[in-house]
Amino acid sequence: MSRSGQRRRGQRQRARHPRVPKREGEGKPALKKLVRSVERDVPTVTYDRNDDSVVVVIGSGAGGGTLANELTRQGIDVVLLEAGPRFTMDDFVNDEWEMWERFTWKDKRDATGSSPVARDFAAAPTWVCKGYGGSTLHWTAMCPRVQPHEFRARSVYGEVEGANLADWPFTFEEIEPWYVRAEKKMGVTGRNGIPLHPGNNVYKLLALGAKRMGYRDYDTNPTAINSVPYGGRNSCDQIGFCMQGCRSGAKWSTMNSELPAAEASGRCEVRTRCMAVRIEHDDRNRVREVVYIDGAGETQRQRARIVCVAANAFETTRLLLNSESSRFPDGLANSSGQLGRNYMRHTTGYLYGVFEQPVHMYRGRVTGGIVRDEAGHDDSRGFAAGYFSGSLGLGLTFLAAFMNPRGWGREYTSWIEDYAHIGGFHFNGEDLPLETNRITLHPTEKDDFGLPIPTLHLDDHPNDIAMKRYANERTRALAEAAGASRVWVAPPLPASHNMGTCRMSRDPERGVLDAFGRSHDIENLFVSDGSQFTTSMAPNPTLLIVTLAIRQAEHIRDRMAAREL
Repeated sequence: MSRSGQRRRGQRQRARHPRVPKREGEGKPALKKLVRSVERDVPTVTYDRNDDSVVVVIGSGAGGGTLANELTRQGIDVVLLEAGPRFTMDDFVNDEWEMWERFTWKDKRDATGSSPVARDFAAAPTWVCKGYGGSTLHWTAMCPRVQPHEFRARSVYGEVEGANLADWPFTFEEIEPWYVRAEKKMGVTGRNGIPLHPGNNVYKLLALGAKRMGYRDYDTNPTAINSVPYGGRNSCDQIGFCMQGCRSGAKWSTMNSELPAAEASGRCEVRTRCMAVRIEHDDRNRVREVVYIDGAGETQRQRARIVCVAANAFETTRLLLNSESSRFPDGLANSSGQLGRNYMRHTTGYLYGVFEQPVHMYRGRVTGGIVRDEAGHDDSRGFAAGYFSGSLGLGLTFLAAFMNPRGWGREYTSWIEDYAHIGGFHFNGEDLPLETNRITLHPTEKDDFGLPIPTLHLDDHPNDIAMKRYANERTRALAEAAGASRVWVAPPLPASHNMGTCRMSRDPERGVLDAFGRSHDIENLFVSDGSQFTTSMAPNPTLLIVTLAIRQAEHIRDRMAAREL
């Protein structure tokens, strides 16, 4: 077909070796004329599938969605493949189970191991989203910063038997400038002059218990939920459905921020319902194209100058393992043997207390506040690393489902009857990397595309068990100090922070990626999600994922400008 014919079909043909865009500040790329979708009012530009000048980003969550926007800001053309559908605000309803069904990645998975997560949720060991915006649709938007010592876990904690600890390939001081930019981008409260939220009832219980326990470092927590209008988003309505898509629009997500900006630039095509199934490379060990299944069930191929995988640890790992070749028989970019290993999900716990006065924990943000006093490393407690504790508010249906997944009976139902008087508490601690905690391909079971399903093997390290025991005791004491007449200790939830399966390392034999998320084996292959994490650290990972995506985009721009990519 002629180029003019391609243009008539809305496709865009680029020169085989395009001019590298200028650095930011040296000139602005011209915007192409946009074609608007009548149904969704989405600005679109399309690229020819043989266009090998584009950066292909796989996944539209915190890593992929942010990266796509940042690359377009640098004048770089992007094709983004998202396995799920396109969501809009009209798709959000304040109903926990209905949104679970709409958002959740329900493709079959398997889990083995001694962890309660493997036991209680073997068919769904993780709760991540499938669709435009990824898991930023259901995250609680907690944004505590990583502590400087956590980038040097191996040096600070020392040798921990059974763990595969390593220091990150950069320090907190090196990454901090991008941290500040991520906080501004996301509108994190308590930073850059943005006020913290007022405390809801559960936070007031947390603060009361913390004060009586002698804790000093607690507040309503930096979050990427607007306390005042910011970034084109309104302020929080405090309606308590943060994990259902935030119908009020106050919560930062790539769906309402990064992806629309990327598409509006005229340099990003988002292809939804497109499941990446394989990445192909050439004889020079450079990736050349991504194979995917489109919404009609047809196999397609998109050529690429660079490929950035940001499909969450489960699907990122599965994609690379399924992309084996004669040069990489154990999975693409896996010469180290570390691909899929060192899976981490944080050491977590959930406790609920019954109080004399009504609490109505469903009002306000799901996570209304945080206590940081236990977040440092203090091995006198009997374990390495630390944890945050905080308040928690769940709707009745989620409380009933997750309070005791296997339980029933008089005691259990009495808690449900006391729902209005219940306050929730949780803790989130650093989970140590183990080589044996890993994601592999199932030997026999296949998905709808004929590909092996992912299997998670998960055991709790003795350090995790010791931290969990201590944190449960201290959190129970906090709830009782706040006035709880009885306390329920619940099992871990399937909701998880998936990290570490493609970890960064200075030594190519100890990890999959370098300090910018680039494969040690393949120079034009990047990973852009939590799979990069060398260690899990105590804070929630999304803020750091966004930070690394901003930094990675600039690194890609600089290497393209230098003709190194």
